[in-house]
Amino acid sequence: MRAIEESAVNTIRFLAVDAVEKANSGHPGLPMGGAAMAYVLWTRFLRHSPRHPDWPDRDRFILSAGHGSMLLYALLHLFGYPLSLDDLKQFRQWGSLTPGHPEYGHTAGVETTTGPLGQGFANAVGMAIATERLAAEFNRPGFPIVNHYTYVYCGDGCLMEGVTAEAASLAGHLQLGRLICLYDDNNITIDGSTDIAFTEDVGKRFSAYGWQVLSVEDGNNLDSIAGAIEEARQETKKPSLIMVKTLIGFGSPNKQGKAASHGAPLGPEEVKLAKKNLGWPLEPDFYVPEAVRKHFAALAARLEEKKKEWDKMFAEYRRKYPELAAAWDAWHSQEIPRELEKDIELWQIPDKPAATRVSSGDIMQVVARHLPNLVGGSADLNASTKTYLKGYGDFQAGNRKGNNLYFGVREHAMGAVASGISLHGGLRPYASTFLVFFDYMKPPVRLAAMMGLPVIYIFTHDSFSVGEDGPTHQPVEQLANLRSIPNLCVIRPADGRETAAAWLAALRRKEGPTALILTRQDVPQLSGTSREAEKGAYILDREKGPKPDVILIASGSEVWLALQAKELLKEKGVDARVISMPSHELFQSQSPAYREEVLPAAIKKRVVIEAGHSMGWEPYAGSEGAVISFDSFGASAPGEVLRQKFGFTAENIAARALKLLES
Repeated sequence: MRAIEESAVNTIRFLAVDAVEKANSGHPGLPMGGAAMAYVLWTRFLRHSPRHPDWPDRDRFILSAGHGSMLLYALLHLFGYPLSLDDLKQFRQWGSLTPGHPEYGHTAGVETTTGPLGQGFANAVGMAIATERLAAEFNRPGFPIVNHYTYVYCGDGCLMEGVTAEAASLAGHLQLGRLICLYDDNNITIDGSTDIAFTEDVGKRFSAYGWQVLSVEDGNNLDSIAGAIEEARQETKKPSLIMVKTLIGFGSPNKQGKAASHGAPLGPEEVKLAKKNLGWPLEPDFYVPEAVRKHFAALAARLEEKKKEWDKMFAEYRRKYPELAAAWDAWHSQEIPRELEKDIELWQIPDKPAATRVSSGDIMQVVARHLPNLVGGSADLNASTKTYLKGYGDFQAGNRKGNNLYFGVREHAMGAVASGISLHGGLRPYASTFLVFFDYMKPPVRLAAMMGLPVIYIFTHDSFSVGEDGPTHQPVEQLANLRSIPNLCVIRPADGRETAAAWLAALRRKEGPTALILTRQDVPQLSGTSREAEKGAYILDREKGPKPDVILIASGSEVWLALQAKELLKEKGVDARVISMPSHELFQSQSPAYREEVLPAAIKKRVVIEAGHSMGWEPYAGSEGAVISFDSFGASAPGEVLRQKFGFTAENIAARALKLLES
């Protein structure tokens, strides 16, 4: 190791150590042990632009082991990203650019939010898929405008997680040769040695997945690490796992190789011993030698030259292939084409009962004609979720131009891969499964909401009307579960027209994900449903008099029951208003005046009807209202029978309304 490289690696180590020590919180062990590995990747291979962090053809670096965030922050600082030394000194503090785990959209150069182990690894698989799809669409001879790699840094904990297993299996099947994982193989977790719970042969497991597996025995040997990365880059038909033997907390005389260095500051005395051990000045803290600054500045300057070369190539590409360049711009804009908004076929719903999953499937075909970058699939349920894009091909190892992804029975990975596709840019991803299986993919949905990613989730089979499959397949709490996630928009349409409105709302949304909640069973096409559904709630059937005696509020498959109940109440001399409320979130985003117009505060008698848990409906039912909900597990029987048994009938709704009026 040359002197300047040794100094640079130690700079990374001790910036991390000092930041953790100052915060009295954090994880010094990973940056100390993995600094050399990260240094080699960032200085010899990674194509990126500190001045233009969103350069489309940059290599992606994903720190899946997000607890080691100071490793990434130190590199970003040294390469000249807008992250100052003062920012490093504010590690884990209120309002800082250096939060405890990397946060996408918060700190320039952070490609995804990581921390929950394995999520970053699966995001990286999505990014690698996006790279291949875009390269197949846009690259032309002499113009490799999409020519980058996805690198992921993970640890033992990441490789224990089930989401990693799912995603790695999919990546191997798809032969994602531009995906390279650097495995910080230090055999330590929070509880101690991995021997207590993790003794499998990781290399054989990944070989079985279809990965190339390489080994580096000394995590501080820069040339060995570089040789392995170069070998991984030469393999075009397999993703690569590079197993790098490291020593957690390297340099700390009393804590290296021990769990004690994983998730707590070394302590003032141990910091001094570590600095002495590695020949580092004890003062000042956050020391960056001038030679190291110049070293990284020169590296950054060379990187900017690569960016300029790409810009020059793309300018020539735009001149030679103007239609492709225009498509590139459109694919990366996230804007909805005006032609889609005006396409009357979107609203040409056959006037016959149909499941909203079926209506959604038809609508998706219209959407795909206008958005050729719509990509996605299901967790082995296309036939049921109706999410296959006809005529758009299947993305496979032998066909990179397909828009249909087969995720297999891997809901967890599917959610994280969809996020990775969105993070990469250029594509609009969707993912689908049964609503009850949302449990298997909540972590990536939560992170997508946190990152503000416009991923679309299509959840079908949305209630006990699944019927004979029984309580294991009848979602009870999932709507409440989804609605509890900040920045996730949940839409449960009542019929085909509301489903079209839901799709437009989802596609228009740029600041976060959307979940479409769809029926398995047929529902009637209702009179009066319209694009008003995009407002989250609207008056579907107005009262005849100056004000309603009672308000019936329903979503999805229960809206038609509310309309039937209104007619029964009319026979009793009760003047009811029916509100269709497909989305709490969209309704809450409307003006106070509109919300008051739809749901007047003065009208206290209200009945809410939804075939799910009652949680979350309290603000709409009000203090004098009633909620007809489903707060227990279901049963195996035909859906129509269950509807009768559980009280989801027009007669029961009308009876509850009358009881309210009597009180």
